[in-house]
Amino acid sequence: MNSDDFQYLSTMLKASSGLMLTTEKTYLLESRLNPIANRRKFNSLEQLVRAVRQNTDPELKREVIEAMTTNESFFFRDKTPFDIFRETVLPELLKVKAQRRQIRIWCAAASNGQEPYSLAMILKEEAHKLLGWNVEILGTDLATNVIERARMGLYSQFEVQRGMPIQMLIKYFSEVGDMWQISPEIRAMVTFKPFNLLDSFASLGQFDVIFCRNVLIYFDQETKADVLNRISRLLPEHGSLFLGAAETVLGLCPKFKPVPGKRGVYCLEPAQVH
Repeated sequence: MNSDDFQYLSTMLKASSGLMLTTEKTYLLESRLNPIANRRKFNSLEQLVRAVRQNTDPELKREVIEAMTTNESFFFRDKTPFDIFRETVLPELLKVKAQRRQIRIWCAAASNGQEPYSLAMILKEEAHKLLGWNVEILGTDLATNVIERARMGLYSQFEVQRGMPIQMLIKYFSEVGDMWQISPEIRAMVTFKPFNLLDSFASLGQFDVIFCRNVLIYFDQETKADVLNRISRLLPEHGSLFLGAAETVLGLCPKFKPVPGKRGVYCLEPAQVH
């Protein structure tokens, strides 16, 4: 891929999704776009990019953007955030929300659904404590193709082996051919919809817990700060924000502070409570 085409695609991706693509990722870009070029019967990536530049086929542009976004995820990724949610965040919510008996969770950049389904399984395990409660889990992602796949809850043997406790697999999945499908009761606990983190959050409402893990690392500093500032408006005093292990709010958003002893978990500074 020539540098001009790479620069065009990189600029397009930044404008449409906020994601930054550096030149050392050229190989990744080529590997993601070659299947589209083959499927669409283009003779080369240059021909594909030329067609995208002409902007006469919105569906082609959408396919290219979705292929360029990273959709790597697995169940109970990094384990610790899910332990923190189960052992400290959820018990605290059960106290704080005892009168309203409602919990709302947002998994931003939910990819194929492993993260929100992991949370749903934890909540299912704690169902005896949540009798009479209304629990909502929203999973969003920029890519409509992964959202469709998440709704199906269908995963390969490789995908369910990554991080999934065997007892959870036996309890909540059934074999469908050479795939594994998560149970209807767990699928019903999560609502998926396409959503771009560059868009307004106004329609989303407030959340008690927000997982926005391993997506800010792909943004530049200005976009990171903007997303974090807008997330802060969705959280109440008791709200928790979970970021990835390589992500931080420090130097980006003074509205948040780290929760002591809970790496990757942040809460609002008292002056920022809405």
